[in-house]
Amino acid sequence: MSYVGGPGTELEGMTRQNDSIPPDLFADPFWEHASHPGKRLQVLGGRFEFESNSRDLLRLVESAYADLPRHRLSATPPRLRVRLLLTPAGPARKRSEPPPLAMFSGAGLLGGATASSNFVVLSPGQRAALVAVSPEMLRFPYHTRYELIEFAVFTLAARSQGLVPLHGACVSRGGRGVLLVGASGSGKSTAALHCLLEGFDFVSEDSVFVTPDTLLATGVANFLHVRSDSLRWLVRARDRERMRKSPVIQRRSGVRKFEVDLRRGDYRLAAAPPRLTAIVFLAAQSAGAGPQLTALSKSSLRGKLATLQPYAANQPQWTTFTKSIASIDAFELRRGRHPLETVETLRELLDSRAR
Repeated sequence: MSYVGGPGTELEGMTRQNDSIPPDLFADPFWEHASHPGKRLQVLGGRFEFESNSRDLLRLVESAYADLPRHRLSATPPRLRVRLLLTPAGPARKRSEPPPLAMFSGAGLLGGATASSNFVVLSPGQRAALVAVSPEMLRFPYHTRYELIEFAVFTLAARSQGLVPLHGACVSRGGRGVLLVGASGSGKSTAALHCLLEGFDFVSEDSVFVTPDTLLATGVANFLHVRSDSLRWLVRARDRERMRKSPVIQRRSGVRKFEVDLRRGDYRLAAAPPRLTAIVFLAAQSAGAGPQLTALSKSSLRGKLATLQPYAANQPQWTTFTKSIASIDAFELRRGRHPLETVETLRELLDSRAR
């Protein structure tokens, strides 16, 4: 199929079907030479250059990644490009045929999609991504940010730097980090929340990216998502009130959570990537009269981590990572009577690594 402009070509047919296409489309059908406003931000150890034809999309980028600590994982952070395109709105009238293709370019790739499509295309080799967002999708800014923009940013950062992408939380003290992992419902977000409120340095509540050889951990410390029933554990009334004033988001599962912006308060965000000194598996079971913290063997550590992190375990850097974590300790942490007991246990664990 040819997309070269001219009588009888496919491009001419698409042009006739959409009067909003400008006349110079024949010279630049994929919008390769169009210039768009941009924003430069340092995220997850990379220097990202965002460009977009939509100020609304750039505002979503700023809301997610502006004012974060500028983490560096190497002497020369890689330059990464993300182009965000708002696609044309389709007509409201009924159609007798499918809508025509809208042309896009970015990440060294050329493509087309119908006006109502949303997609992300990544080129790790070129360190670039193309994100297309429909006007319908933009009506849901949380999902646009979380499912499209974040997907592009996280994947590019991990692939371009050879990072291990882990589903878990991370907090630190004095540059010493602890990775908190566990099955859904094990209390990762609750533990991270109370550590944050008790003066720990916060790295991430949900996604942690680790250098496989040096075990430096980074994340995006922008938001903390808190269920309303978790607020009953907060000791200070001012903390509860601050959380309740935060916007509420709804997951696709239907779960509603407060989205607390950690950059708008006196919270401590890790100024630099901490080095992991321990891995803690959170268990849903109560400790009861027994100890909260139990040491795990190295073989148990590798097995549990591979089970809980199947995506990371299939990445090429996993072998190096598992060799590196053999030098640190791992534990299982059962629930205490109050989350502050978990905080105190983690504090003692990290402080003992300083000696």
